[in-house]
Amino acid sequence: MDRVIFLVDMNAFYITCETTRNPELAGRPAAVAGDPKRRSGIILAANYPARALGVRTAMVLRDALRLCPQLALVPPDHDFYEQKSAEVMSLLGGYSPLLEQNSIDEAWLDMSGCERLWGPPRLVAQQIMDRIKDELGLWCSIGIAPNKFLAKMASEMKKPLGITCLDYPDLPERYWPLPVRALYGVGASTADKLVGMGVRTIGDLARLDPAFLARRFGRQGQVLHDHAWGRDDAPVTPHEPDEAKSIGRSTTLSRDVTDRDEACRILMALTDDVAASMRRHQKRGTTVQITLKFHDFSVITRQTHIRPTCATREIYTQACHLLDQHWDRTTPIRLIGVSVSGFRPDCADQLTLFDLEGAAARPGGLEKQDKLDRAIDDVRSRFGSASVTYGKLIEDKSRSKETPD
Repeated sequence: MDRVIFLVDMNAFYITCETTRNPELAGRPAAVAGDPKRRSGIILAANYPARALGVRTAMVLRDALRLCPQLALVPPDHDFYEQKSAEVMSLLGGYSPLLEQNSIDEAWLDMSGCERLWGPPRLVAQQIMDRIKDELGLWCSIGIAPNKFLAKMASEMKKPLGITCLDYPDLPERYWPLPVRALYGVGASTADKLVGMGVRTIGDLARLDPAFLARRFGRQGQVLHDHAWGRDDAPVTPHEPDEAKSIGRSTTLSRDVTDRDEACRILMALTDDVAASMRRHQKRGTTVQITLKFHDFSVITRQTHIRPTCATREIYTQACHLLDQHWDRTTPIRLIGVSVSGFRPDCADQLTLFDLEGAAARPGGLEKQDKLDRAIDDVRSRFGSASVTYGKLIEDKSRSKETPD
């Protein structure tokens, strides 16, 4: 292959991070969840024994416990996950300067021309996997391909701890026979439409006329055709941490959502994470954006401008306003995301733990809310991420009661 692109994808990242400091979690069903003490919130990450029992990311905790009563639960510690992610990226950066972090738990590496230095691609991939496992205690899968898209597809083919090479000559035998539902970016609704047209495999999709696909699916049709043929010219683009133009979080839901309260609860969990990350990086944002992907795989993004802030409550309020304005509640949602951009320097002072009660009691608008958030951050840093949470993330007792099967 002319280009050699790796996609290094960490396996069950959050819960595997937790296993590095609590080995008792290894081999048993376990998950990172919103609020284990109250048994409320959603599943943020599940390990492979839990997944085998049906536990999925974004599943409501009570449903996960119904499927797996023995599920070991751990409160989230995002500072720790970012620290472990930085360790992974530092290790990867030693192999190529062309590293593009795609998320907290995956990154592309352009290894083109590095064979003389490191050896054959599969050999260096095995070395990377072994080092991540032995030095950091984490698991990963690695896809090797001539472009970013095929590397992503390859990384999904064998999990956990898998290495998969996928080149253009491999497409007829190894790629095209895959079900069309396996194509990265194809949602359930699009897959159903394709299957209804007689398109059952990626090969079937590749053989269709791209003009026909464009008529049926608009711009997405050309993307579907290109990806069926493994085409992707996007370069691996390194980014410095300070270059970040936005901070966001999104989650693909285990089932489509039509209930506003449930959608808002997920928005709050995402916003809490985004705002805390902004405060850690000393940023205030002026633009709040939500992303909604619907059951038919259509996507909308909507945004609004606000005064510079990193206050969780303000960002969440604006995100909910956007949700109410642009969702009719009859179209099921399969993905929700929230991000903040338009950063300004953050010059606010941090409260100490002992200022928390006073900050909560005094009126004074968003500045006081910022300080209250910082006090909450301080409590969490001392006593754990689940020590303080928002009422929105605590399910109403009447909703959480078990009903007879």
